[in-house]
Amino acid sequence: MTTNQGNKVLYIGVTSDLKKRIFEHKEKLSQGFTEKYNVNKLVYFEETNSIEEAITREKQMKKWNREWKNNLINRFNPKWKDLYNEI
Repeated sequence: MTTNQGNKVLYIGVTSDLKKRIFEHKEKLSQGFTEKYNVNKLVYFEETNSIEEAITREKQMKKWNREWKNNLINRFNPKWKDLYNEI
């Protein structure tokens, strides 16, 4: 999950190369939602064993309300710090 500097917008996506994908967001190389809302701060991630599992999890989390997403991030990353340099 990524967010903007004010933690107002959340984006959930799937990638096979997380570091590369976040770099693309930070450098605004990806057009669309993340560029429009300046969503480039990595606050939560999960690793899966297959792309199918990742897509299933993404779809599940996208159905969650904001409070559930916030609670997940708060358990994993209570300060909502950017995890980019840690991956």
